[in-house]
Amino acid sequence: MVQGNDSLDAGRVISGREPRPVTSSGVITHVAMVPQPPLLVPGIGTAPVGLRAACRTAARTLARASGYWLAVGGHDERITLSGASGSFAGYGLDIRVSLTAEDPPQVPEMPLPALVAGWLRAETDAVDVQVELFDEVPLTASSEERACLLVLGDGSNRHGPKSPGSEDDRAPAFDEEIRKALASADVAVLRRLDRGLCDELGVGGRVPWQVLADLSEGADWRADLLYSDAPYGVGYHVAVWERVGS
Repeated sequence: MVQGNDSLDAGRVISGREPRPVTSSGVITHVAMVPQPPLLVPGIGTAPVGLRAACRTAARTLARASGYWLAVGGHDERITLSGASGSFAGYGLDIRVSLTAEDPPQVPEMPLPALVAGWLRAETDAVDVQVELFDEVPLTASSEERACLLVLGDGSNRHGPKSPGSEDDRAPAFDEEIRKALASADVAVLRRLDRGLCDELGVGGRVPWQVLADLSEGADWRADLLYSDAPYGVGYHVAVWERVGS
């Protein structure tokens, strides 16, 4: 059983326009799961072989289905971002990205999941992405109007002695479980992720993966795993799900 806040729409709104409503999960037909390291962006760092290409492929799957996306990610507070732009300057390179094809106002220090969502939107020429960031899983999670869901989150950051979070022998087994769940669209595995264990393993994707579990519940999905590895000591997984019969 996941623990959550009282509602999906509680929290701070950062928007250059009125955010679209978020209410019913029945419309979601395509899902892309990606990690969120800044090194995905060319020039900021050297991405592991295949990771950047896999993320672009996943995003293009969404773009072929719809140019309007809903993105979910984790953060230390509940935020909705819509019709805004930001920069990767805080990560070493002043590359501006936008959540919309228009020229919206810039948000100082835009959270990393929103920056990566904006970069992937531009890479695929999608029209608009509304970003919902959660500090905990809401009691109800749903989406109206947006058929495409982008889920941003990393696995454990404790793979190996040089990992950011220092080595933990439990990290490989944890990310192997995530790999299998994303490869088979096993919502039950995502739903029962333990908060305490995830905190101990430095898992950045627990909350967005459990929001995904809520949004995808009750549907049949065709899953395709595009990438799964732990370069630089962090678990990164890329997968796409398509609703069967969509």
